[in-house]
Amino acid sequence: MTSITATPAATPDYAAIKQRQQATWASGDFAIVGTTLQIVGEMLAEAADVRAGERVLDVAAGNGNATLAAARRFAEVTSTDYVPALLDKGRRRAEAEGLDVKFEVADAEALPYEAASFDVVLSTFGVMFAPDQARAARELLRVVRPGGRIGLANWTPDGLIGRLFKIVGAHVPPPAGLRSPALWGTEPHLTALFGPQARELRVERKTFPFRYRSAAHFVQVFRDWYGPTLKAFAALDPAGQASLEREITALLNEMDIGGGRGLVAPSEYAEVVITVA
Repeated sequence: MTSITATPAATPDYAAIKQRQQATWASGDFAIVGTTLQIVGEMLAEAADVRAGERVLDVAAGNGNATLAAARRFAEVTSTDYVPALLDKGRRRAEAEGLDVKFEVADAEALPYEAASFDVVLSTFGVMFAPDQARAARELLRVVRPGGRIGLANWTPDGLIGRLFKIVGAHVPPPAGLRSPALWGTEPHLTALFGPQARELRVERKTFPFRYRSAAHFVQVFRDWYGPTLKAFAALDPAGQASLEREITALLNEMDIGGGRGLVAPSEYAEVVITVA
């Protein structure tokens, strides 16, 4: 796969991009895909060693996978996202389990909290999509106390979802100069973002197996409910839609290890734990 450059070719209009991103993530119903990823939140809470009574912030929480994982460990959790409808999904899940969680609308690039307010900051496949990556990283570092931890789950460039992003981007190019979110799944980029303020930065490669009835089922779910692919298909004419579907299907068939008994397509991600100096 062609490497992803970390240097933008132009200065993007972050405000305009963010506005479009909000509309993208508010489209469809991310929770239909998001709830299948719950195990990643549980594993991240363990990796970050979330303890009872700790103040935990879930950034770009979506429908609340890391939120629920931390609350199940009796932490004091604040769950944030810039799409209110996604927070509503997380709130209903927490209420169903009797978990006490605070839900607040917040932008990952401008968190409305004082410095050193939290013991742990988490994000599963969330903050990596912030358009101004350096600013988002600074905010995570700012709100966690010295000696606290930042736990992240980020898709890698060469995993299934990283390659899916590349296919979609070839059909519907991203804004000029915008860095790929999959950079958050690479150690050099993480070191550049967090290294100077990290006492320790640990990155472990893991895989999440997407399990669907078939490749066609995966494509249909992502086309109907996952904002980025929903918007990509909507932006294309019928021929472009057919081409995009063929390429995604070919990728899924390449990655499938299910042996004909349902799709099982592993996607690599980086499990990241940063201890702040």
